[in-house]
Amino acid sequence: MSVQTICELMGVARATYYRWRKQKGTQTTKEKRDQDVGEKCAAHKYRYGYRKIASFFPHLAEKTVQKIMQKYNWSCRVKIKKRKRTGQPTSIAPNHLGRDFQANEPLQKLLTDITYLPFGQSMLYLSSIMDVYNGEIIAYTIGTTQDTQFVLDTLSQAKGIASEAILHSDQGSVYTSYDYQKQVKERGIIMSMSRKGTPADNSPIETFHSSLKSETFYLDGIHSTTNACVIRIVEEYINYYNHIRIQMKLNNQSPVQYRQLAV
Repeated sequence: MSVQTICELMGVARATYYRWRKQKGTQTTKEKRDQDVGEKCAAHKYRYGYRKIASFFPHLAEKTVQKIMQKYNWSCRVKIKKRKRTGQPTSIAPNHLGRDFQANEPLQKLLTDITYLPFGQSMLYLSSIMDVYNGEIIAYTIGTTQDTQFVLDTLSQAKGIASEAILHSDQGSVYTSYDYQKQVKERGIIMSMSRKGTPADNSPIETFHSSLKSETFYLDGIHSTTNACVIRIVEEYINYYNHIRIQMKLNNQSPVQYRQLAV
């Protein structure tokens, strides 16, 4: 088919086609600028933040470099800056759990924690509550802000918790906040907290969060994707973890299978 015939079929003027063909393959100044920044980020394996990358481009403002890196998800991947947890601290609860990760019945001892999910377009956080009895994740919330309401949303999902049950966490300000402790006390739950800087006091849920990332994002080599994809991966894994993934300590049963057979 001739160019004239194709243009007529496509409803495009011949002049427009030839102008497009002439410009095809040419790179705008902004595109070349972005490419140069990207090549520098890749050369350093995304170890540098925008300030260091900007030092290679004295003609560009730091803010410009920052926007370019954010646009293409070229930001530093070595160390995710920890954001200050919001919430008004009130009091630290004793460590009632004392690393006794054994329970005789469901919902007797619970663990809760927050982990970072730095794989999407923006930082996401996962708040989880685990039943010590069988390691089942009985409640979780995924959000963009780790404030007091974030962990309260998770707590509200945990149904059927008996009075005098122990809920163990770290000393994060969201857990020591007045609103969180008020909700815990109103439900008759005993608050327990790890010693400062001692993650081993909450190791089962720390291990779960580590397994979640290792068996999904790291295993599949997913370093950057959409927030929606991150949420889908986490939700599917938690369902798999609860219902399918066997654990030797549960006689090679999944948490849900172990609980159902025990009943």
